Amino acid sequence: MRLPILEAIGSFFLAAILSTPAWATSTSANAALPGTLNYVEGQVSIGTQALDSKFIGSTELRPGESLATEQGKAEILLTPGVFLRVDDNSSVKMISPSLTDTEVGLSKGHAMVEVTEIHPENDIRITEDGATTQLLKTGLYDFDLNQEHLRVFEGEASVQDGGAHATVKGGHEVSLAANVPLKAQKFDKKSYEEGDLYRWSSLRSAYLAEANVNAAGIYAANGWGPWGLGWWGADWYWDPWFAAYTFIPGDGIFYSPFGWGFYSPWWVYSAPFYGWYGYGHGGYYHHFSTNYRNWGPGRHYVAEGRTYAGGIYRGPGSQGGGFHSGSGRVSAAGGGGARAGRGVHEGGGAHEGGGFHGGGGFHGR
Repeated sequence: MRLPILEAIGSFFLAAILSTPAWATSTSANAALPGTLNYVEGQVSIGTQALDSKFIGSTELRPGESLATEQGKAEILLTPGVFLRVDDNSSVKMISPSLTDTEVGLSKGHAMVEVTEIHPENDIRITEDGATTQLLKTGLYDFDLNQEHLRVFEGEASVQDGGAHATVKGGHEVSLAANVPLKAQKFDKKSYEEGDLYRWSSLRSAYLAEANVNAAGIYAANGWGPWGLGWWGADWYWDPWFAAYTFIPGDGIFYSPFGWGFYSPWWVYSAPFYGWYGYGHGGYYHHFSTNYRNWGPGRHYVAEGRTYAGGIYRGPGSQGGGFHSGSGRVSAAGGGGARAGRGVHEGGGAHEGGGFHGGGGFHGR
């Protein structure tokens, strides 16, 4: 019974591909390099060059260059699966954009790093106020020069400040203020989840997860490899319908620290599917907004807040640093809220257990 269904889905995707030639001909279709600007709003500049939406996907923060915000925010891609998000009235400097040696300095203000995938070969470091922080695991890292703190919401980091060293795990923070011992201590994560940068980062992650399902579905429909649309494994991929790069893993499902799923083309069929919209849909352009209701008609893969209208949420208690498609994954078909549990629930219908789990990693919100 499954073969006719798969053939029907494949036919649908092939028709979608043939009707959207902009996908293959996009001038931004090449893989992004570390330092690529992926989103900008408000007053943002690199040197004397003011940035707007025309610079998205085609502008890189090169070694020695600084990106500064006033009343504005920016999203910068680092290694595949790692997003740097810069808050209002902040400044970051690119020190090294290498895939195996990636270093960015926070010179002023506030920034957050979301790590959805990381490999032992990656060396990702953020410097602030004389301290250097190496990101060791998938998770969410908050660099706040205004309060002189590093907070690790999820993950693990190694901090070196002069001769002092500290390992900071999820739910812990260290003070980077002068004459304060470099010692990790617990902090109340919930008290910071209502912060402007945290909420904005969560919404950006949700938006890019929707773009991932769209992009991975198109590759799944058209096949992989150089004979298809250029699928070459885990990397950043440009989605012209969302006007942004999104992360597509090489295999499995990787969850962001906010709980959103990033699917490989091999596994995108397990993403929530709603009628003709579904995964692999192009057709009209999507524009990021702080209000998901502005995204346009149709049901979306994600929604804002803890209530998900057709979304996917990996809730408290589920773990897996790599790909994960089993316990703790819930998708709701209607407008009601979704709560984490074991298996996959589709609109109150079928329940599946099992799945596969990667190595150690982080907990969903």
